[in-house]
Amino acid sequence: MTREYLKKATLTSQSNASDVTEIVQGILNDIEAGGDQAALDYAAKFDKYEGSIILSQEEIDAAIALVPEKLKQDIQFAHANVKKFAEAQKTTLQDVEIEVVPGLVAGQKSIPVNAAGCYIPGGRYSHIASAIMTVTTAKVAGCNHIVACSPPRPGVGIAPAIVYAAHVCGADTILAMGGVQAVASMTFGLFGLPKANILVGPGNQFVAEAKRILFGRVGIDMIAGPTDSLILADASADAEIVAADLVGQAEHGYNSPVWLVTDDRALAEQVMARVPELIDTLPEVNRDNAAAAWRDYAEVILCADREEMAATSDEYAPEHLTVQAQDLDWWLSRLSCYGSLFLGEETTVAFGDKASGTNHVLPTSGAASYTGGLSVHKYMKIVTWQRATRDGAKPVAIATARISRLEGMEGHARTADIRLAKYFPDETFDLSAEE
Repeated sequence: MTREYLKKATLTSQSNASDVTEIVQGILNDIEAGGDQAALDYAAKFDKYEGSIILSQEEIDAAIALVPEKLKQDIQFAHANVKKFAEAQKTTLQDVEIEVVPGLVAGQKSIPVNAAGCYIPGGRYSHIASAIMTVTTAKVAGCNHIVACSPPRPGVGIAPAIVYAAHVCGADTILAMGGVQAVASMTFGLFGLPKANILVGPGNQFVAEAKRILFGRVGIDMIAGPTDSLILADASADAEIVAADLVGQAEHGYNSPVWLVTDDRALAEQVMARVPELIDTLPEVNRDNAAAAWRDYAEVILCADREEMAATSDEYAPEHLTVQAQDLDWWLSRLSCYGSLFLGEETTVAFGDKASGTNHVLPTSGAASYTGGLSVHKYMKIVTWQRATRDGAKPVAIATARISRLEGMEGHARTADIRLAKYFPDETFDLSAEE
């Protein structure tokens, strides 16, 4: 490759990673042993909140009453889009039935998990959209019970807009709790909740580590790191829009990488000059995050041509991938490693993050090379079944007996032997593994 780094990151997402495993494991152990009271103790310590843990209908109604009507309409709009897309995704999961050999039929069924736990961040930002993305997809999938949990604010509780979004999207229970204690409560089935079969949704490093530790006992959507975004832009791109999109994603956090990959030096130089100016116009908390992310984690990469640009993008496997270049169909066909793809300047990552319909819970830190993001499919168990006539079982039993003996698994072989002896008593079969 001949790519040139016009700006190179000085840090990576792992540079400042703290070893939180021991802390998180200790909290999980305490809560599993101590149950509801231990979870409440940690909620008082970390959330600094001693109000209702499970919101009553009256408390939900009171929170909803605080949400402005215009915001309610926006949430309803986003919910309708996410629901529509999720319903379309669900149609791609079809039950299957096929006669593998004459007399032996095998099939596939898609069964939703019983209980889903949806974590909705509420610390630095109130992630209304995360409530929409996680709860809606679980509801469309057909989960019997959906818990939405979010960190309450001291003396206030969960942000009313999050309560409204979770309620509108179909949450059966709203849990006013954050952090490891919330993840533990959903996993262990505290406060009268059903034990979660799957945990979904973004969170801080402690939430992510709790999900990682608990994976196996419970399903998870993915192990998430800091959010990241990459823009592919050629000479036709609008430098101002490219710069604005990079800044928009950098404000997520001090360690949120943003990357520009281009084959046009002039565009790269314009964007590099403009980004710091746009960052300076942000509100203080957003400005501090974006400035640190741009300074320490951002990269600008100059490539020879669009093929090298695409190869670079696939190597990075970004969570969010934007193409602001000519011949969008070529890029759609060529690119293969991304969490979610945004084609053309008429769409942007923020659209997918908030309201366009695709999900914003996506693979980070290069995980897009092997997995996609949250969807209806994550809540579904793809299971198989089979049934056979006696004649249909015959050739399968013969092959099974021979393969099992070749493997040294005599018990397996005999489960085939006994059926052949019962169903075909007048026949003799060569069931040895030898020639």
